[in-house]
Amino acid sequence: MLFLSSALFMGWSLGANDAANIFGTAVGTKMVSFRTAAAISCLFIILGAVVGGSGAAHGLGALGAIDRLAGAFVVSLSAAVTVLWMTRFGLPVSTSQAIVGAIIGWNLFTGNPTDPVVLTRIVGTWVYGPILAGIFAMLLFLVVRKVVNNSTIHLLVLDRYTRNALLVAGAFGAYSLGANNIANVMGVFIQALDLPAREFAGLVLSGEQQLFLLGGFAIAVGVVTFSKRVMLTVGDNLFKLSPVSAFVVVVATALVLFIFSSTWLSDLFVSVGLPPIPLVPVSQSQACVGAVVGIGLVKGGWRIINYRLLGKIGLGWIATPMLSASLSYVLLFFMQNVFMQNVQM
Repeated sequence: MLFLSSALFMGWSLGANDAANIFGTAVGTKMVSFRTAAAISCLFIILGAVVGGSGAAHGLGALGAIDRLAGAFVVSLSAAVTVLWMTRFGLPVSTSQAIVGAIIGWNLFTGNPTDPVVLTRIVGTWVYGPILAGIFAMLLFLVVRKVVNNSTIHLLVLDRYTRNALLVAGAFGAYSLGANNIANVMGVFIQALDLPAREFAGLVLSGEQQLFLLGGFAIAVGVVTFSKRVMLTVGDNLFKLSPVSAFVVVVATALVLFIFSSTWLSDLFVSVGLPPIPLVPVSQSQACVGAVVGIGLVKGGWRIINYRLLGKIGLGWIATPMLSASLSYVLLFFMQNVFMQNVQM
């Protein structure tokens, strides 16, 4: 349990940072209260982690097969500390980037090769994830704006519909985040810790699912205790969002997360002769920011986007994997040479 403490810390960091962006735009526009957003996020993140967390977790495991608890502990701790540092500056950085950097640090320290194909597949999502979110947001905004402008619905009724739509979209996004990003929390422990299947409330959970359940609860604690600041950063400071814009950003972000979390969608692509969708942890923060920028481009072009904050966010995205890899390498050295714990088989 001591070694798992770093995973719990990582889960808390993810809840405090990445999970905030599911409802960040809704909370930033005051359409959904923080308390309601946190409750829905916690429930559906845990559900997504337990039900659909295996795909992305195994995709991340292909980057580095960490087979000792001490090594998994250090990798997870390095990523969590990196995310915490960035979060304290109010930057919506990605736990996906942090854990990837930490795994690369483990590969460098142990002399294990980093598969360039796997790394390219993961890093690729950092690029086209926000681009997809921006495209989805632009298209959705144009459609929704046309529907609203041509509608005769009373403004109070429209406001109620928008709030309900934000809640549904947020629940969908939270589920997808749990299914996808639980890999960042517990993925490095799958090979290092073999748990027997157990029954909980009439349901039999595999060893992996038990880890995912524990990680889901850790994320939920992070959402409740520390996510409000980042919600307001994404939902208010980068670009001023209207309620309709908030709905579009939530849906666009949720779609990106769903695409890279869905096993059946990837199988469907293969069945029709298309390449499979990479089931890897996706940067939810980047997708959210991409969607916000997409809305900004449709509404007023490049002039009305807060470029100073956008630049700070971009700097955080570059610095995160580098800092995490360096910290992982240093801490692995201390774990093996000072605390005399083997970090690999």
